[in-house]
Amino acid sequence: MDERAAHGEPYFFIGLPACVVGDDVPLVLPDYSEVHDWELELAVVIGREAFRVSRDEAMDHVAGYTICNDITTRDLVFRKDMKEIGTDWYRAKNAPGFLPTGPFLVPSSFVDGADLSVRLELNGQVMQDASTTDLLFDIPALISGASQTMPLLPGDLLLTGSPAGNGQHWRRFLQDGDVMTGSIQGLGTQIVRCVADPHATS
Repeated sequence: MDERAAHGEPYFFIGLPACVVGDDVPLVLPDYSEVHDWELELAVVIGREAFRVSRDEAMDHVAGYTICNDITTRDLVFRKDMKEIGTDWYRAKNAPGFLPTGPFLVPSSFVDGADLSVRLELNGQVMQDASTTDLLFDIPALISGASQTMPLLPGDLLLTGSPAGNGQHWRRFLQDGDVMTGSIQGLGTQIVRCVADPHATS
């Protein structure tokens, strides 16, 4: 990991804007799986277009920060029918409401994104507890890396990655009635309530 941090390239994938909802929207757990997982993350909000920017220029394009919970359906991450394709982030991460965001956008002048505590509790039990100082690639590296392929536009969210302690780690996944409380230092607290799929067929 040290070698990758020093000389590697960040890994990116695209999520659909339609998945973004406020934290006051219940998280419906689709009935096609029983392994829906949490990933609390610091999200960088882009303030002005960034295209092929250097790491030194990157922070000039940040408007602020917010909290995101990057919900993932674990058994859909890898295609079983075509393993050579690899990961299927479209199906695994893009169900309705799978990116609870907020509740606040805090301007970058008030927050040091490089040193923030990140903590998620599930029904009052601490599951994730880390710091953004542990990021493999820092925020300037992520912005610069993502901008090399496609312009980052005002309002875009760039998620920075999630610390250890997701449901796959604990072998405990989201269920009807669960309450996730996600806090990032200086950005407030996000509360997401899980509900069963009302369209369940069984």
